Amino acid sequence: MLEVKDLTVFYENAIALNGVSLEVQKGEIVGIFGPNGAGKTTLMNVISGLLLDRKKKEARKGGERITILGELRFEGEDILNAEPSHRVKKGIVLVRERHPIFRDSDVIENMKIAGYLRKSQEVKEAIKLSLELFPQLKSLKSRKAGLLSGGEQQMLAIAMALVARPKLLLMDEPLLGLSPALQLDLIRAIKEIREQGITVLVAEQFARPLLPIVDRGYIIENGTLTLSGTGQELMNNPEVRAAYLGL
Repeated sequence: MLEVKDLTVFYENAIALNGVSLEVQKGEIVGIFGPNGAGKTTLMNVISGLLLDRKKKEARKGGERITILGELRFEGEDILNAEPSHRVKKGIVLVRERHPIFRDSDVIENMKIAGYLRKSQEVKEAIKLSLELFPQLKSLKSRKAGLLSGGEQQMLAIAMALVARPKLLLMDEPLLGLSPALQLDLIRAIKEIREQGITVLVAEQFARPLLPIVDRGYIIENGTLTLSGTGQELMNNPEVRAAYLGL
């Protein structure tokens, strides 16, 4: 479904990604794990097209020079230079850390806005599914999004992404700032999202909760992929256990 080959990113003369290659097959949950500053967010922004958009804006105003090299293919199509809107229409949807929401609109209105590219019946069905995946949002559906807790806003952001009907859901640091109970709720939701036929690529610093549910995972450090394997293989790897599981 997704093929990344020799992806290299420079911010001016500083290298952020160094020859990264990975793949995501349809129906998988794939994890990208690494410490802060490892390059996880840059990778997700390249796949979603946000970095390309930023590159163009910086070039217009004569700001930071961003270089993106390598290959990026989705369902066989070269999308390295495709606009973010085209990628969304193809089915690539990103949920970012501190994802923007419409603070003055209520929960349901936020989800309806997220479905602007979809037919009304599709939006209704997706909202129903989202409320089933995140029952906490049911009792809050008329509340202004700006009044939700951080964890509730994170759930809303994922629900909004689901209303966009993704084929590939990108999740960048979804567990950040969540309580252990909400982390468990989100892990459950990710498994159920996959059961809906949605492929998931998740980038996260906190590997312990996610490793048991990923089909495959990659470890990224200083912009370079250093390890890969199934979730079980990574859990059994002494280096991963020491660095990411505290064992």
